[in-house]
Amino acid sequence: MRRIIVSGLGPGNGLLVPDFARRMAREHPTFLRTKRHPSASLFGDLESFDSLYESQATISDVYAAIVERLISETRDSETIGYLVPGSPLVAERTVELLRSRPEVDVEVIPCVSFLDLVWSRLEIDPFKAKVTLIDGQNFESEIVGVRGAALVSQCDNQFVLSDIKLALDGDSSHVVKVMQRLGMDDEHIFEVEWNDLDRIVRADHLTSLWIPELPQPGEKQEVDALRSLVAQLRAECPWDRAQTHQSLVPGLLEEANEVVSAIEALDLADGSFDHLVEELGDLLFHIFLQSAIGEENGSFDLDDVAAAVLAKMVRRHPHIFERKPGSPMPSLEELADQWKAIKASENND
Repeated sequence: MRRIIVSGLGPGNGLLVPDFARRMAREHPTFLRTKRHPSASLFGDLESFDSLYESQATISDVYAAIVERLISETRDSETIGYLVPGSPLVAERTVELLRSRPEVDVEVIPCVSFLDLVWSRLEIDPFKAKVTLIDGQNFESEIVGVRGAALVSQCDNQFVLSDIKLALDGDSSHVVKVMQRLGMDDEHIFEVEWNDLDRIVRADHLTSLWIPELPQPGEKQEVDALRSLVAQLRAECPWDRAQTHQSLVPGLLEEANEVVSAIEALDLADGSFDHLVEELGDLLFHIFLQSAIGEENGSFDLDDVAAAVLAKMVRRHPHIFERKPGSPMPSLEELADQWKAIKASENND
């Protein structure tokens, strides 16, 4: 079977390039994903795919085109090599795409990634620090529901930095550590205030951000305020304190029915949604109250509720989160059948 052996250039300068990569380049036709890496100069005679970055419309198209080129090269040589920046097992989309292709056997050789240098410079254990890894290119979608410390990679231009800054409601009390060109002679690590993120930092393809505590989105201020209010009511109001999961059921059903009535009564002509907003708020209060009771009992809290529905929605939307580039979007009928099938499989687990 045709084979592609994938190795990495390691982070920083040539000191961390694995010997296997050098040997592979001598023994097999080998290609570089890009020469925009400090260690790529050690393989100066190898062909790269840098031209595809200019000819393709999106970065997804670039990665897909690289994979097609690699597979086509195996028709002339049964075994070829492929060298990527850093480690082939960390944030390397082309390797993911190659592994999904049944016509080639893909062998991946692990090596040092930029993450090893990050943990060394920060002097932390990522497990103990409970670090979340985030792709800066998809920051807004990946940050949903995430709290605590985060390492944001692939912050390769000012637009990415601006999107990150605007996605969250930071202020001068939030400090970001910028880590650039780790392992190189001009390695640069410094701190900036959140609001200066896209003003001071000059991003390049070797820029990552260490955020010790993620600022929370602005719209969550009201959500957090409601959560605090419910906790206060449970502590101080005799009626709220007396409620249980079961005692709230009649009121929950009543509020749900009133939401339905408000939707059915919508008068789109005058554009007023005030009544619907009010009724949705009453229903939301019940969810917060149920979660507060669960938190007091030590069984679950509001974050558990949010995490459960987040996981469920991702699981039930494979056409969004797992669809391969270029594959067609299912029809509405196919999506309905898919939803039923996934739901049935969940119930059978």
